[in-house]
Amino acid sequence: MPRIVRFHALGGPENLRIEDAPSPVPGPGEVKLRMQAVGLNRAESAYYHGQYLEEVRLPSKLGYEGAGIVEAVGEGIDRSWIGKKVSTVPGFSMNQYGLLGEEAVVPVSVLAEYPARLSPVEGTSIWMKYLTAYGALIEVANVRKGEFVTITAASSSVGIASIQMVKAEGGISIAATRRSTSGIDCSSWAPIM
Repeated sequence: MPRIVRFHALGGPENLRIEDAPSPVPGPGEVKLRMQAVGLNRAESAYYHGQYLEEVRLPSKLGYEGAGIVEAVGEGIDRSWIGKKVSTVPGFSMNQYGLLGEEAVVPVSVLAEYPARLSPVEGTSIWMKYLTAYGALIEVANVRKGEFVTITAASSSVGIASIQMVKAEGGISIAATRRSTSGIDCSSWAPIM
């Protein structure tokens, strides 16, 4: 039996449990992944604390970001997916799907093949931060060459992705960070070119 992470009560990480579960079977429009790497971010923390965008139905699985190998496909899915190394683009409900485990079922619509030069860990970590930055900077703000862009929380994963994206578009980032909890003064305003 594959192991998964599930929680039965809201609260902190102390409520997360590693449990044995039956091997999942993909339904129509779904695939089964043998997980190779998973990421945890603010969304998962907010979710198991009961502070996310949707109300948690207990017991619940957990996990948005993951990389794995497609082992099986459900009805209506092209069998050429089988054997592919993929990562998930967050865009599903953790009430229905969760990636923290040895195996997981997800909608085929959230799969993306990541570049072969990346490890599964790197493949896992690219979508959440870069899609967040892309949506804000490219789709909404339409950043252009020569424009100055203030990046708040510039030392966060989304902040770093934002700096890279502004640079790729020819813009100039002004990075803003805050004082760290370690007492080291990290506050700064500096153009990054």
